[in-house]
Amino acid sequence: MRDKERAILCFQTLPNLKTTHCSLTETTHHREPLWRNAQFSCRIRSDGRNGSFGNFASVSMTENKKDKGNEFAPSKAQLLKHPLAILAFVPRDAAIFAAGAVAGAAAKTVTAPLDRIKLLMQIHGVRAGQESAKKAIGFIEAIVMIGKEEGIKGYWKGNLPQVIRIIPYSAVQLFAYETYKNLFKGKDGELSVIGRLAAGACAGMTSTFVTYPLDVLRLRLAVEPGYRTMSEIALTMLREEGVASFYYGLGPSLLGIAPYIAVNFCIFDLVKKSLPEKYQQKTQSSLLTAVVSAAVATLTCYPLDTVRRQMQMKGTPYKSVLDAIPGIVQRDGVIGLYRGFVPNALKTLPNSSIRLTTFDIVKRLIAASEKEFQRIVEENRQKQSQVANN
Repeated sequence: MRDKERAILCFQTLPNLKTTHCSLTETTHHREPLWRNAQFSCRIRSDGRNGSFGNFASVSMTENKKDKGNEFAPSKAQLLKHPLAILAFVPRDAAIFAAGAVAGAAAKTVTAPLDRIKLLMQIHGVRAGQESAKKAIGFIEAIVMIGKEEGIKGYWKGNLPQVIRIIPYSAVQLFAYETYKNLFKGKDGELSVIGRLAAGACAGMTSTFVTYPLDVLRLRLAVEPGYRTMSEIALTMLREEGVASFYYGLGPSLLGIAPYIAVNFCIFDLVKKSLPEKYQQKTQSSLLTAVVSAAVATLTCYPLDTVRRQMQMKGTPYKSVLDAIPGIVQRDGVIGLYRGFVPNALKTLPNSSIRLTTFDIVKRLIAASEKEFQRIVEENRQKQSQVANN
């Protein structure tokens, strides 16, 4: 409990005060402030004689803080008139969780065809048992191949597990980012650039570790023929490859996501913070800032994502990141590290923009709802005070 909220009770000996009998002569209604209609009386005996208030100091009466808050809370009529205040009843973390989950799911569904094309381009060179294992395919060729072999639905193959994965992923990542930012603040309460980068990196690794098995299932379902459901491929992996198969490529995944989220979130926060205050509150500013931050982060960290995808594949010849990078360069050249970069960029930019912009809008909306709620509470408090004074 903070010092300003701590109640202190002091006992002091009063001269010649022999006995005291005190009682409340009138009880109060439930949730009614005690000071409003309570009466206090004392019978005091001093030096053997009865008296009314001899040697009496003071009496303090308090009311329940929780009841006091309920007393001034907005009524149903006020909430209907000012619906924004309703959001103040929703826990902040729950509101961020819901917004992040919905935005992430929508973004993933819209960009699913580009994601499927990117995955096919990334892993085409290591697909086991294929004669064309060493032949890279281009963007247009991948589009035609999917449409010809699987039809329109093929562009959204593997999207369901990705949508299922993004719900806890978004929630954990956004919540962890806010938590780590508070943790890495300096003694002056400010968050440095290094602190922002560290918060983003830790948030990215935390969310990746929690949801990584679903990411592996999504990849296998998207690129390996013969499987139709997540449960089918999960049981096959357990039976043939063991539990460890759900974490193939985790190392490069952590190494890839940590700098990506660190750069993405840090640039987004710093650019938004540097804008004039009138532009910080505009959605257009959030969208543009998110596009810039996502572009820089994607260009910087994409090679590690390619390494991660190829290490996740069944029958991959790579055992470590240091083994995979020179292997890919030797087979496909440096450009091999950026296979699928164009569809990935086309997918990542709107995806990240929607996600970060939604997160920014929700935080502003939550702040506005809290202000509206407090305004109504203060208005009710002033009305109650005027009634008591009259």
